Amino acid sequence: MKLNMETDYALRIMRCIAERNAVTDAKTISELVGVPLRFTLKILGKLVSGGVVLSHKGAGGGYELSRPADRITLRQVIELIEGPIVISRCLSEDFVCRHDGEETGCSCFFNRVFDEINMTIATKLDSVTIADSIP
Repeated sequence: MKLNMETDYALRIMRCIAERNAVTDAKTISELVGVPLRFTLKILGKLVSGGVVLSHKGAGGGYELSRPADRITLRQVIELIEGPIVISRCLSEDFVCRHDGEETGCSCFFNRVFDEINMTIATKLDSVTIADSIP
């Protein structure tokens, strides 16, 4: 599993907003994080749609976290951008394994191992919050 650039930027944007702890305009966020404004706005749109950031319109408007930074996990942000964390295609909801269960009379070894690893990653990402990223 490799997080894409958009996810990396989303995490940095969340940290920036949390550090400022005030409504901050997109241009300022863009400059502080070093992400082009257009891409910052795209990511902010996803974060707002996902419910972790609030958007305020008008003069003095901008963005702020929707709840305290210690209640927003890395997993929540990552999954907003990437979708569910899945280290192998066999863990995807829509994947049908030819080597599992009733058809073959056995349970797939790799599915069990990958599922355990996936759960370990998810648990770790659930245990780290945006607040943890602030020095």
